[in-house]
Amino acid sequence: MQFRQLEYFVTLAREGHFARAAKACFVSQPALSESIHKLEKELGVPLVKRRQNYQGLTPEGDRVLVWAQRILKDHSSMGEEVEAMRSGLSGTLKIGVIPAASSTISLLVDPFRSKHPRVKINLESSLRSSEIIQRIGAFGLDAGVIYLDDHDDADLSVLPLYTERHVLVAHEDLLGHVRDEEFGWDDVVDYPLCLINRGMRGRQLVDEALSSRGLVADPGVETDSLASLFALVRTGRWAGVVAQQWLVGFDLPPEIRVIPLEDLVHPRVGLVAHGVTPGSVLVEALFAHTRPDRIEKRLRLGSAGFFPGLT
Repeated sequence: MQFRQLEYFVTLAREGHFARAAKACFVSQPALSESIHKLEKELGVPLVKRRQNYQGLTPEGDRVLVWAQRILKDHSSMGEEVEAMRSGLSGTLKIGVIPAASSTISLLVDPFRSKHPRVKINLESSLRSSEIIQRIGAFGLDAGVIYLDDHDDADLSVLPLYTERHVLVAHEDLLGHVRDEEFGWDDVVDYPLCLINRGMRGRQLVDEALSSRGLVADPGVETDSLASLFALVRTGRWAGVVAQQWLVGFDLPPEIRVIPLEDLVHPRVGLVAHGVTPGSVLVEALFAHTRPDRIEKRLRLGSAGFFPGLT
């Protein structure tokens, strides 16, 4: 059995098509098919359903795929560790990030890269927590930043990072003379709202907070982009409800007011990775270098500096 055979097999399972898999592996389709056929012969079980074209994996193929992914990941991790012993950390970290952490991820990545400049970071920031967990389990991602609540973390290494607090953001002309301390969730629905899409965890938290008070949001605009949400808020005609931590990295002008809202639930955001040991030396370094206390402090200082009254 060769690593190349396992790579071809894993790629075929991912692409679901012989020609696309061959192209991704930079080999001819006959060469890829022959390599997988030899793997089947060596293992003594059929791995791929074949007719005129690819029909999926056999039950045996599904089981072998899990092992193949694990073997390839262990092989990569071993190479990373040997390279780290020889010349310092290098390689690529693939990190999945929920949209709610697309700005706060900078508080992890920037100091880590400063410490380990030869490590490249590949971020995917439009994934749901469940998808990140699934891809970590299949060794498609090295780590992820997710909502920790309501997820089984039995097979994960987990490092809680911070707890979200919600705020309303709107132009001072839209809010008028309302005082921050007098503003609450009951007032949110009185404004033209731009919210993130239904189905996203951040939106579910907003809907739950309103529902607990017998209220329902009726946003005029829904988006999957924080940049779009804040751009609409800057026009002065829209209000948004977001987590305070989402404001990191967005240079909002002084005329945009940020009003704290009292949360009934306090969703936790954390760093996760596969719990297998020994793990990737890059992932272990990321966990070792990440300091939740410093992240919380940066978030508090940022809120106090840019938005007085938020601590």
